[in-house]
Amino acid sequence: MTSREPIQLRRSTLGDDIYETLKSLVLEHTLAPGDRINIDALARELTVSPTPVREALARLEADGLVRKRPLAGYTVSPLLTRDEFFQMFEMRLLLECAGSRFAAERASAAQRASITAEAAVPTPPETDGPDGWHAAFTALDARFHGLIAEASGNALLREGLDRLHVHLHLHRRYFPYGQTGTTRDEHQRVAAAIAAGDPDQAEAAMREHLVRARERHLPAFE
Repeated sequence: MTSREPIQLRRSTLGDDIYETLKSLVLEHTLAPGDRINIDALARELTVSPTPVREALARLEADGLVRKRPLAGYTVSPLLTRDEFFQMFEMRLLLECAGSRFAAERASAAQRASITAEAAVPTPPETDGPDGWHAAFTALDARFHGLIAEASGNALLREGLDRLHVHLHLHRRYFPYGQTGTTRDEHQRVAAAIAAGDPDQAEAAMREHLVRARERHLPAFE
């Protein structure tokens, strides 16, 4: 048993690496919505066997990023329809407003400091190009909202938000760079309310942020 442990560790690390790589390819639309996924071709490109690729795709299916069809294999999930998009934001408004309130009430001093620091991270420069700033901004936004969900003290709330955010990030390829600074300002207002331990203001600031974020994403459907 002892001799097998390092093998299991390396396999787990490889599986995680393949999963994160494929997730990035989907979120950045290198594997675009609706694309059929060729497992053997991906395995050759990543210089691995098909097995960890299949395992990673099974995890991405659970995330909602890919779909599996009988006899057809995996395809990248399509973008949300306009109705599905509004339903997603209805859920975000329910969960994230409550999560911000809980964070203001329950967060430790270290968690409040982390949320404040994350909100203050500068917006990535537009000169990085669409792929560069987009990936950096998406990661920054995910970390900020993730820290608040973590500080809420509710693991189920955090898991639910992770799944919702996956669908949002598929749409971020259409997000205008000019709105990244506005998003940062809104994050800072949410962070300030949580740092102050003001649950009413934290909930209100998050609600305002989400309502405005919903409007900023609507051009993706035009």
